[in-house]
Amino acid sequence: MVVIQINDQSTLQEHLGKGKLVVVDFKTTWCPPCNMIAPKVEAFSNDYTDVIFLKVDGDESPDLTTEYKISAFPTFLFFKDGKLVETIVGAIPDKLKENIEKYK
Repeated sequence: MVVIQINDQSTLQEHLGKGKLVVVDFKTTWCPPCNMIAPKVEAFSNDYTDVIFLKVDGDESPDLTTEYKISAFPTFLFFKDGKLVETIVGAIPDKLKENIEKYK
């Protein structure tokens, strides 16, 4: 699997409608913790092929960042059946894995 770059609400809604767990990584290129956890998120996308992993660059997609009230990077949003079920702020791989396991 691969982490898919998205930039708009319609693309996000398209993925949310697939009935799977969707993990959205709000990040920026200048954020050291974002860059540190990126390989781990990529690895999770390979380990959990039944989960959709998306990434949003906060600088390139200010509308999504504002809509989801993202105030720090990285922030991970977990959607199940199209509904937001969990938010994690920070680069915490163990917490990410725990929530993937919980909601998948």
